[in-house]
Amino acid sequence: MLGPPPPIDEDRGGYDADVSEPFRFIFRVRYAECDPQQIVFNARWGDYVDIAATEYTRELFGAVDPDATGLDWRLVRQLVEWRAPARFDDVLVAEVRTVKIGTTSFTLATQFRRHGEDAVLVTAETVYVVVAPHQDVKLPIPDRHRAALERGAPGKVANHAGV
Repeated sequence: MLGPPPPIDEDRGGYDADVSEPFRFIFRVRYAECDPQQIVFNARWGDYVDIAATEYTRELFGAVDPDATGLDWRLVRQLVEWRAPARFDDVLVAEVRTVKIGTTSFTLATQFRRHGEDAVLVTAETVYVVVAPHQDVKLPIPDRHRAALERGAPGKVANHAGV
């Protein structure tokens, strides 16, 4: 079992993506993800961010398997802000973009809306540190991965809701 994640880069600045149309992940809220009032349980938003980030990095790097990508990344910080609830059977759109890239870490911003609506329900900012696959050693972000993070995936969609 691997130990705790390595610390975050102190130098995470130097990059602020301007992606006019971010990557979108579309999915439907399932019954088991809700509390008795049929509102998405607060802890599920971390799951949603993780799935959206997985689909985003799959699009960027071609895979998420560390053996295929040559690197792994671990969450080291996440800030979630709730503005309005989502409910059972809502179709949600998670928009994901890279907002910062450091030497060994990168930050993704995710915001959630109901499909077809403008109001933002939840926002999240997540910092990941890059590590060697199957090891506890931080790595500088390789150039090809850095370029993919900088480029983002504008206009790309992973649609798991079929809408």
